[in-house]
Amino acid sequence: MEHNIQMLPGYRINEYLLVLSPPEEVWNKIVKVKEEFAETYQSAQARWGKPHITLATFVQYEMMEARIVNRLKAVGMGQYPFKAELRDYGSFPSHTIYINVVTKVPVQNLIKQVRSETQRLMKLNEENKPHFIMEPHVTVARKLQPWQYEKAWLAYSNKHFTGRFIADGMLLLKRAQNTKAYQIVQRFAFQNLPVATIQGELFG
Repeated sequence: MEHNIQMLPGYRINEYLLVLSPPEEVWNKIVKVKEEFAETYQSAQARWGKPHITLATFVQYEMMEARIVNRLKAVGMGQYPFKAELRDYGSFPSHTIYINVVTKVPVQNLIKQVRSETQRLMKLNEENKPHFIMEPHVTVARKLQPWQYEKAWLAYSNKHFTGRFIADGMLLLKRAQNTKAYQIVQRFAFQNLPVATIQGELFG
């Protein structure tokens, strides 16, 4: 039965990512770091992942997408653009190395806002709840084997990185389950509008 329900339009389950995506100059700088890492530590994964700060990940039926998009649009309209500053490296032992996001508070405030507005819509079922990434970071490489992690962290704990950009929008990405490439669903601009204006825009 499960299988058949999957075949119905709208019942297709997608994986979604909500991210802050850096502009080209910072993006290219991070890509260079990732490629160098992939080369040095034989980590193909470092090369695939796109540079971004993940705000939330969730799986949901396709038919829920329009409602989630509408809610995220409202969050974006009320959000002010803010400076995101990246500096040096951090790690989640013993599998992930990332670039630190120094300006955590505005990112965390945005995530809390997204969580309070969209958590219910993003939850597929008890086993599949959304994850909100309260420790903002830009992944260099993840799913590392212990030897890769140990060797790489020895080097990267002493390396330096700097980058900054104005976060003026967030991106919703999706991919069908068990596929590799994400596609863009929509970008939500941060417009810092008062609540009354947002309600007028959305429901007027």
